[in-house]
Amino acid sequence: MDAPDAPPTVSAVDIEAATSGLSAADVAERVASGRTNAFNADTSRTWWSIIRANIFTLFNAIVFACFAALLALGRWQDALFGLAAIFNALIGCYQEIRAKVALDRLALLNAPRARVRRDGVEAEISPADVVQDDILVLRAGDQVPADAEVLSEQGLQVDESMLTGESDPIDKHPGGQLLSASIVVSGRADARATQVGADSYANRFAGEAKRFSLVQSELRRGVNKVLAWVAWGIGPIALLVTNAQVQVQGGWEEAFADGSWRQAAVDSIAVITAMIPLGLVLLTSIAFAVGAARLAAEKVLVQELPAVEGLARVDIVCLDKTGTLTYGDIAFDAVYPFDERVEGWRGALGWFGRAPDANATARSLAGGFPEGDTLVAEREIPFSSKRKWSAVSFGGTDAPGTWVLGAPTMVLPDAVTRSVPWSGPSAENDEASLADATNELASTGRRTILLAYSPVPLEDAHVKAESLPEHLDPIAAITLQEHVREDAAQTLAYFAEQGVDVKIISGDSPQTVAAIARDLGLDVPYGFDARELPTDNDALADVLDQHTVFGRVSPEQKKGMVIALQSRGHVVAMTGDGVNDALAIKQADIGIAMNSGSAATKAVARLVLLDGRFSHLPTVVAEGRRVIANMERVSMVFLTKTAYATTIAVLFGVLIMQIPFLPRQLSITDGLTIGIPAFFLALLPNTQRYIPGFLRRSLSFAIPAGLVVGLALTVFSRIAGHLWEIPIEEVRTGSTVIVGILGIWVLALISLPLSWIKAAILVAMVGGLALVLNVPFAIDFFQLDWPREDAVVLIAGLCAVGIVLIGIIRAVQQSYIRRQLTNIPAATPRRP
Repeated sequence: MDAPDAPPTVSAVDIEAATSGLSAADVAERVASGRTNAFNADTSRTWWSIIRANIFTLFNAIVFACFAALLALGRWQDALFGLAAIFNALIGCYQEIRAKVALDRLALLNAPRARVRRDGVEAEISPADVVQDDILVLRAGDQVPADAEVLSEQGLQVDESMLTGESDPIDKHPGGQLLSASIVVSGRADARATQVGADSYANRFAGEAKRFSLVQSELRRGVNKVLAWVAWGIGPIALLVTNAQVQVQGGWEEAFADGSWRQAAVDSIAVITAMIPLGLVLLTSIAFAVGAARLAAEKVLVQELPAVEGLARVDIVCLDKTGTLTYGDIAFDAVYPFDERVEGWRGALGWFGRAPDANATARSLAGGFPEGDTLVAEREIPFSSKRKWSAVSFGGTDAPGTWVLGAPTMVLPDAVTRSVPWSGPSAENDEASLADATNELASTGRRTILLAYSPVPLEDAHVKAESLPEHLDPIAAITLQEHVREDAAQTLAYFAEQGVDVKIISGDSPQTVAAIARDLGLDVPYGFDARELPTDNDALADVLDQHTVFGRVSPEQKKGMVIALQSRGHVVAMTGDGVNDALAIKQADIGIAMNSGSAATKAVARLVLLDGRFSHLPTVVAEGRRVIANMERVSMVFLTKTAYATTIAVLFGVLIMQIPFLPRQLSITDGLTIGIPAFFLALLPNTQRYIPGFLRRSLSFAIPAGLVVGLALTVFSRIAGHLWEIPIEEVRTGSTVIVGILGIWVLALISLPLSWIKAAILVAMVGGLALVLNVPFAIDFFQLDWPREDAVVLIAGLCAVGIVLIGIIRAVQQSYIRRQLTNIPAATPRRP
């Protein structure tokens, strides 16, 4: 047991001032000088950060520039692609604002109140209205609103686990320091506020954690990389294409003279927008939003959409013990009787658990010992953190003596010489000293207390002197442990099956943390004391590779541990609920907060478990895998379009050929071969495990397949438009048909193996293409004109060749991927 705090150091002047508190004039003077507890602690992302992240992007800048140009030219029919950018921004803003509103509402509902004494009168006020030197009146269950100094107390114990990770209640005495955001678990106290507002302990963490950064997303990073490539090439390609289209119209002078530059601009915009994977950006947002909605139904709040995929990429999960693996409270574990000849000991334990002034440790006995509810105390000595024991005598019982409950060495100082029945490793002839027996229990990480009995009842002299009667004998040792969450063991087993490493870090003692880890099925003989951790990042990473459980970890060390793991290429998730976890949660690739946690922690977390159930994490992993695997599949379709659009832009620009379709005609192929089927494919179930490098795999198919489609369009336009001089309207229609057929073939290949749902989607898209080519309204709106017979034969031949070549490309790509996967070691870090 820890030694008691130092003797009181509070002056008589402080104690006298506490009886009246500050005057109204004192409060006004401190408010005027800014010494208040007001602090703008973010409970979620700001409105501006959400809007900026979803609207002011490179993608939107390019798309809206083209969109505005077509509207200025009066060609709204060709500007329909702009709706994709608008919907993309709206979906992202809506989902993330929805998460913000939910977190802000939770913070408002959970806002505490502060009790102060001013002008001799107690009053409840908002914590923000507390001023420096206010007298705080604290009772069990109160949250300390500001850093404070204890002036007077009666059995005061506080829970600082939200700040330090230490789950055991801390005894506080006059002169001791209270940390803001700690909880009073027992007793009462008057305290003077010393550090308020941004200077308080909890708010210093919140202030550093407030700096928000976007979550790392391989999908978003891959899409942005493609957009960056397109952005670099779009300028010179746009000039090349525009010049070619103007030359087709007769040259710059003639184009401006007769207004044909407008058509040249429309043709240029058609190929420029085709180069941008518009639908991929939109569909990624939709897939994230649908994933977030599904997780919301499971009580998981997604603060930022790409966090849906994040946990699927994680290969190390760092778990804070208190509040994550455990509920943070103490629960009865087991009882080890030494002498059952004395009757009534179970009833005595039950009484201690239900006593009105029982502390957290004693209260944990109530569930294990339902007896004793009819016992009435005749005399009692309440628990004192200085004495480490409490005592009671009952009237009218078979055992009218005295029952004592407390720390073994404090109840029986001669425990080393007392022998008790024992069968543990320290026993000799089924006996051991009381000290050896209780130390053996304590070494397992359990908190151990002792019940002793004396046939001598308490007298008034005992109560006054707070002394124990003679002839005390040990009756039973009781072990207590933190209340482990029912779903923790199952969730840890899931991560083990999935190859995800687990690190348990806590402010508690290493032995306690290791004991809980063993109870949860982890093979950990002992915990590493974080006070011995090296400060060098490489050395710290080496220690983290060798150990699983860490105790006595400071908040700064938690953050350092995350950084060290990331330096070795790991993708790290961090869970927690306390202010002490906020910095590490923010630093992690995926931060996960419990709803019971502090506002600062929830504000920087990517995911918030609204009902605090750790078992939701496998659901999050499964949803992330579905999103990543499906988006990799459909990205091949979108990137194939980018590849063939870039191909024809370069070839048609160099060969001075007119672009063979209008923007509105691209809407046909975009919708039927990409947008509509990709939407459904992205939402289908998919349990494939995450494998890094989705962009490389997608491009290994999309670039050669896009080249095939681009070359087919170039050959068709060159032969039909230049050699046969077919009207441009027929060339555009033939080009639309080629893109439609080859696009559906690409769609079929990436859908393999086919299910009935995928087959239905393909049949529907073929039917849709046939309808567009034959319905009069569609023919008129899209300006379609079916080409003559020899052009149809050319279309059929080019499509047949394209189908064969793209099929070969897909087979080679699949073979290459299989070879690559067989060469990836199981332990390869998966940080992209």
